[in-house]
Formats: sequence, structure tokens, C-alpha cells
Amino acid sequence: MSNSSSIRHFLLLALADTRQLQLLHFCLLLGISLAALLGNGLIISAVACGHHLHTPMFFFLLNLALSDLGSICTTVPKAMHNSLWDTRNISYAGCAAQVFFFLFFISAEFFVLTVMCYDRYVSICKPLHYRTLLGSRACAHMAAAAWASGFLYALMHTANTFSLSLCHGNALGQFFCDVPQILKLACSHSTFRKIWISLLGVCLSFGCFLFIVFSYVQIFRAVLRIPSEQGRHKVFSTCLPHLAVVSLFISTGIFSYLKPPSISSPSLDLALSVLYSVVPPALNPLIYSLRNQELKDAVQTQMNRWFQKY
Repeated sequence: MSNSSSIRHFLLLALADTRQLQLLHFCLLLGISLAALLGNGLIISAVACGHHLHTPMFFFLLNLALSDLGSICTTVPKAMHNSLWDTRNISYAGCAAQVFFFLFFISAEFFVLTVMCYDRYVSICKPLHYRTLLGSRACAHMAAAAWASGFLYALMHTANTFSLSLCHGNALGQFFCDVPQILKLACSHSTFRKIWISLLGVCLSFGCFLFIVFSYVQIFRAVLRIPSEQGRHKVFSTCLPHLAVVSLFISTGIFSYLKPPSISSPSLDLALSVLYSVVPPALNPLIYSLRNQELKDAVQTQMNRWFQKY
């Protein structure tokens, strides 16, 4: 038995037992990280340098790319280090910092996705009021609110999580410091606080989810009234990628918090964490760039400039 005051470090999940598999996992994580860095970096540079992309939709996409970069750079490098050097340790302070920054970037990403849904709703359902409701100042305020809300949520969630007494050792069944795994180590007398911490995140996520569902109901009703097939296709090309990203993000994140202990297993926990922490940052640039011709052209132009320069 141990408590949080005596814990100096945590033990992360070992992704493999043999040295060959450890190096294989290192290479896989390195490839995913490079893909995420390249894809999100291209989107950021294309939107920043392409003046014709200085619109609310691409401004929020730039913020989404920033949050993706932050989240994957918070979790994956430590897992790569552990696989390369055959270690599992992470300090108590390092674990707290990892939880805070991961929650900060992942919650900011969720709020940005919600704001992007509002952008799609206004552009399709209220096009005449688009410039009024989503001017440059309004967009800046919404983006700032998303990042500030993510910061406050991460600060509160991290403080509550690490103020719990830990009585079940220091081994985490995850490759990074994930809150559900830390809550499993909490003492039995902290059950109420564990439930409160989990419900806080779930209620916040569910509120945003309801807003997104309501917005897309209105969007699809408006789309079905568009007479031309080409017009409907253009709308779907901007909405479906966002809907796919939101669905994957919300479903895996909420299920990891609310799944019953009876179906919990190390392999399931690992798969869920990969789906909401590693896959979206690497997949989001591909989803958005493939479905948006303007962004594809801007990324291609940016890549051509780099090749000509170097």
C-alpha cells in the first residue's frame, strides 16, 4: 500500500517485452509523430501564408492543427523514449505536467471543434449574417475562449486528480499518464471525488456534443433544401470531415471514462487511448485536406515553395 505523498514516480505501460518489438514500436510512434508534424505543419503554414485562406473556417482549422500538434507532442515523445531506452519511469511532477498539457490541448481541440461546428451552421443556415456573426474580432474571441476554457479545465482537472490519495501502487496501464488510469490507483474513500472528476468532463463533453448534434440537424435540413446536386456536394465536402473527426474524438474519449470495469482490459484501454490521443492528430490533416480543394491547392503551393527553396 502507498499513498500519493510517498510516490516519487509512476510506471507506464510497457508496449512490448522483447527488444525487437520495443524498437518496432519506437519506429511506429516516430512515423506517426512525423506524419502529424508534417500534416499539421503544412496546414498551419498554408493557412498563415495563403491570404485567400484567411477566412473563419481556415482560421479555426489552424487552431485545430495547433492543438493536434500540442497533444501528440505531449504524449508520444515520452513513449518513444521509454521504448528506445527500455524504461517505464516517469516522475510524479512529469506525470502531472503531462496530464495538464494533454488535457489542455485535448479540451481546447474539443472546444475548437465545437466552434467550427458553429461556423458551419452560420455559413449554411444563416449565410446573409455570416460576416456579421463571424467577423475577425468574433473569431478571435471564440478562439481565445476555446483556449482559455481548455486551460481552466485542465488546471482544475489536474489539481483534483493529483490531490487524490493513491493507495494502489504506482503502475499505470497506459503508455502515458492518462486520468482514468490514475483514478484507478485512488483509495476507496475517494470514490465520490473520482466520480465527480469523471462526471465533470463527461457533462462538459455531452453539452458540446448536444450543441454539435443540434447544429448538424439544422445543417442537414438546410442542405436537403438545396436544389442542385453540386451545391449539396460542396456543403457535404466541408461538413463530413468535421463530423467524422468529432464522432471519433467524442466516442472514444467518453467511452474510456465511462466503460464499466467488467469490460476493462489493458488491450482495450490501450486501443481507446490511441484512438483519441494519437490517431486524430495524424489523421485530421489528411481528412481535411482530402475533402477541401482550396486547402489541397494551398498545401501543394506551399510544398512547391519549399522544394524550390531547398
